[in-house]
Amino acid sequence: MILKNWLAAAGLAAFAGTAMAEGELHIYTWGNYTNPELIDRFEQAHGIRVTITDYDSSDTAIARIRQGGHGFDIVVPAAVVTPVWIEEGLLLETNPAEMENFVHVDERFRSPSFDPERRYTVPWLWGSTGIAVNTSAYDGDINTSAIFLDPPPELRGHVNVVPELADILFLAIRYVGGDWCTEDMEILRAAHEALLSAKAHWIAIDYASLDAIAAEDLLATVTWNGAALRARAANPAVQYGYPREGYPLWMDSVAVLSDARNIDNARLFLNFIMEPENAALSTAFTGYANSITGSEVYLPEELLNAPEIIIPEELVEAGELMLICEPAVMDLYTRMWMEVMQ
Repeated sequence: MILKNWLAAAGLAAFAGTAMAEGELHIYTWGNYTNPELIDRFEQAHGIRVTITDYDSSDTAIARIRQGGHGFDIVVPAAVVTPVWIEEGLLLETNPAEMENFVHVDERFRSPSFDPERRYTVPWLWGSTGIAVNTSAYDGDINTSAIFLDPPPELRGHVNVVPELADILFLAIRYVGGDWCTEDMEILRAAHEALLSAKAHWIAIDYASLDAIAAEDLLATVTWNGAALRARAANPAVQYGYPREGYPLWMDSVAVLSDARNIDNARLFLNFIMEPENAALSTAFTGYANSITGSEVYLPEELLNAPEIIIPEELVEAGELMLICEPAVMDLYTRMWMEVMQ
């Protein structure tokens, strides 16, 4: 699997923690993101009953955890906000690098900038944000953010944009020639104007785009690569584009909450998902790449060659890991986004 080499390697150690346990584990994660077979396998291996509660955005997740009294043990933060979770003391320092199965983690993912030396998080899945297009309606270039920022006539009025501030602003800023986290007001004005102008050609700003584009209720949507892969499985005309102007790479990780009640069970789960066969279950279910070496042996062949997972060589360098900007910059971006959403 191809990824721009943006992560450095770190050391590893051993962890002995495979004994049977009892009790419960409560996971708070993105919706439709966890393979039921993976959970069944964990429950059978350790005698632990797992419950899963979904959230639909990073803002929703962190707001609920900040309130306390939630009863969750595990959360799945995105790389772009993981430093905030750590700085606010919301995550428990579990030192996953010392766990038995950390040996399977690809070296590129062992010490990411958002969690150096993996003191808090275990890699879960990674991917890209791009454009899914129904190519039976439009046969032009799909590797461009113009699909949603300057839609061709065939797609106008049939475009959806996911309501994710960072993803959409990243794409817009790169489209007008800027860099993520820029404070250049000329660039930001251009990106803002591009979004406001394009909005007239959108039909929705919604997460629920996978089924809609497969059913051709939408003809194009900004989305994530795994969602596009699942849409293509339902409708082969749906193809995934990587904007050559620049697109964000993202990574989600699994962490134990600092106020978790079932810490030992949570540690078992972190170690469990780093087993290659278990990591393959997550990729097979979601269509997103994992960071566990040896997992490819357990994947169906169609995933090994899927264009939504294998980034075209000529577009690899256009991808960039999206990290959080300085607070003042994010405040500025938030104001921009709120105007777009009005």
